[in-house]
Amino acid sequence: MSSFRRFAFLLALVFTAATAVQAQSSTSSSSQTDQAQPPSMAVQDAAQSQGALSVQARIRARRAQRRAAAIHEAYAHRYEAYTGIGYLRFVPGPGSPASPGVAHGPGLEHAHEYAWNVGVTRYFDERLGLTVDGRGYYGTAYVYLNSLTNSAITNPAISQYAALAGPTYRFYLQPKFSVSGRILAGIEKGNFSGDTNHSTVLATNLGLWPDGYTFAGSASIPFEYNLTPKIGLRVAPEYYFTGFGSTVQYTRGFSTGIVYRFGKQ
Repeated sequence: MSSFRRFAFLLALVFTAATAVQAQSSTSSSSQTDQAQPPSMAVQDAAQSQGALSVQARIRARRAQRRAAAIHEAYAHRYEAYTGIGYLRFVPGPGSPASPGVAHGPGLEHAHEYAWNVGVTRYFDERLGLTVDGRGYYGTAYVYLNSLTNSAITNPAISQYAALAGPTYRFYLQPKFSVSGRILAGIEKGNFSGDTNHSTVLATNLGLWPDGYTFAGSASIPFEYNLTPKIGLRVAPEYYFTGFGSTVQYTRGFSTGIVYRFGKQ
């Protein structure tokens, strides 16, 4: 009987130990599962973040492609023709000894001249081109009362015509607008004796430059706004240089007008 009790007690101890070991094993497995779960979630979050970055990169790449395509569509034309009007503040002459206040001064008052302007640019790529430009300026010069010539002419009409050529370079391009630099040089014909019956002597006595040909140059920054890929509006502030009377006239002005592009590269 006592042997049976010892055997039952031994079975109880074995059962209790097995239950404790199983519980501990379950706790360890649960703990290991809990410890292993955060890295998997971190990997998942990293994958989602990487996917979001990839989507944003694709969006930026598509935007860049569309921008490049729009720039190419607007500026890949071989030729660009323009026409418009312009303005120039021009010194019409050195002055006359008979003109009060300008006998030894810097010249006559600046004349307000208005112009027509046409030109064509041949582009070799989207940025660099060669421009041929023609223009005509018209205005009146105030020459004061001139007792030397007994002339009542105080506002004679003057005009100049120029043919210029030189490089144009687009240094900033956007689908809707561009900014360029342009340098032109050429020849100019000045007419200052129209109201003196084409008398050069009388015109010079009035203080005007003598009629004739001289060099001309222009340095400008054309700004173009595109209405369509082929049609744009242009404004170009400029410095304008001429060489009448064996001197150099430095004048400021601008031209503005419409641009038409044609002939794909």
